[in-house]
Amino acid sequence: MPADPKKLVVFVHGYSVRSTDTYGKLPQRLIRESQTDGSISIDVKHLWLSRYISFNDAVRLEDLARAFDAALQREIPKDLAAGRRFACITHSTGGPLVREWWQRYFLDRDRGAECPMSHLIQLAPANFGSALSQLGKDRLSRIAAWFQGVEPGQGVLDWLELGSPESWKLNEAWIRSSADVLATGRTFPFVLTGHSIDHKLYDHVNSYTGEAGSDGVVRVAAANLNANYVRLEQVTPRWNAKTEAWEAGELKITEKIDAAPTPLAILPGLSHSGKDMGILNSVRDNTKPHPTVAAVLECLKVEDAQDYAALREEFEAWSAATQASEHVEVDDRFFLPDTVRIYDKKTMLIVRVRDENGWALEDFDLVLTGQDGDPNWLPKDFLDDRQKNRRHRGTLTFFLNHELLNGTPEVKRGSRVVRAAQQGVNEFGLRIEPRPTSGFVHYLPCVLRATKSMHQQVLRANDTTLVDVVMRRIVGQNTFTLTRDLGVKDFTRTPPGDPIP
Repeated sequence: MPADPKKLVVFVHGYSVRSTDTYGKLPQRLIRESQTDGSISIDVKHLWLSRYISFNDAVRLEDLARAFDAALQREIPKDLAAGRRFACITHSTGGPLVREWWQRYFLDRDRGAECPMSHLIQLAPANFGSALSQLGKDRLSRIAAWFQGVEPGQGVLDWLELGSPESWKLNEAWIRSSADVLATGRTFPFVLTGHSIDHKLYDHVNSYTGEAGSDGVVRVAAANLNANYVRLEQVTPRWNAKTEAWEAGELKITEKIDAAPTPLAILPGLSHSGKDMGILNSVRDNTKPHPTVAAVLECLKVEDAQDYAALREEFEAWSAATQASEHVEVDDRFFLPDTVRIYDKKTMLIVRVRDENGWALEDFDLVLTGQDGDPNWLPKDFLDDRQKNRRHRGTLTFFLNHELLNGTPEVKRGSRVVRAAQQGVNEFGLRIEPRPTSGFVHYLPCVLRATKSMHQQVLRANDTTLVDVVMRRIVGQNTFTLTRDLGVKDFTRTPPGDPIP
């Protein structure tokens, strides 16, 4: 496709920002280095810095998407009318915000409509949310790494909570439509994120700011758009003559969709925020090479599907090198034992448990299992974190150590062994024990048998899998009956009866 002679660039900042100093010197560096490079030209008169209000409880992400669209129509209407397109560079919550706009105003309305955005370059995007958001407004306001002293707005915070209905909807839509979207080669999305922790910004009350597999705020798996969706449906209840009980013990995979491949670059030495290591704010207006500047320029050079595929392969190699070099961190301390940190690759599962009518199950146990359905076959310390969404109580997010589940070789630092080799697991499944299990309306326990296929398809390094579990809502036949007996009879103690087929 022909490249625009000069690229319009729009920057969109992250959550709870109050000043445009959040962009650091990235705009200036892009202008200067694009002119030096010669293969890309940025329209200096049309480089826009966004300012939006997120620290207000009434404001929700869909409001910001609507306001973003209005701002584009207000500020650059002639360029849009003339068919000029813009590249959008986002940070943190700015990523899902612009994705929400893209989905609402173009992908949902008319797949043939031309989106004026040519490139979506997301820096440390909270595409699947952040574990920090569940801590609440009062505690989050004190974490300088994210909120810079401003009390956050509850409306956007609700979206950012892991497993929120709003983020699920956007991400499932992306997984289902991404192949068609990327096939047109008209809008190119990218994800650039860090894998390092800035220990100066570590909050000792909140361990998430030092969580391995994240940049101190957003997990690599939560930033990555290379996600997948699995739908599991409970089988129809049947009578077991041996146990003399109704059973619906199996979960069957009825749908499995992978998102189309999106370039992901894990950049070395960068964290979410901060002037020293922040992926955005650490960029200085000098000639010293900076991975963010280099990666963004490479993204802006993409003009067709061939460029896009080539850069995806380049980013994969870059990410592998970053994670290998940052795998082990050792603080040498005089007179005290050294502090050793191992940053393994992680995977994230977001499991939504509902009945066939869409009602969330709020009271249930979900157990991850290994071989023979036994959770004890799973390796020690494979589960890093588990959160239940506060508004949708049927949604759980699991953060798992991908390398422990797959098995790890001996980990060394120099000649020193810091972790012995560990054997992984070959099979993976889950078991759900719902409540109530009896009565006029109830549920029956079920399992997804642990298999090698589930292990390979669902547990992918640096990725997120949406697991949609549909349970059978068991309704007794005596919940509603008809009779021709006109005599007065009390039916208060009527038993539930067998399940309605």
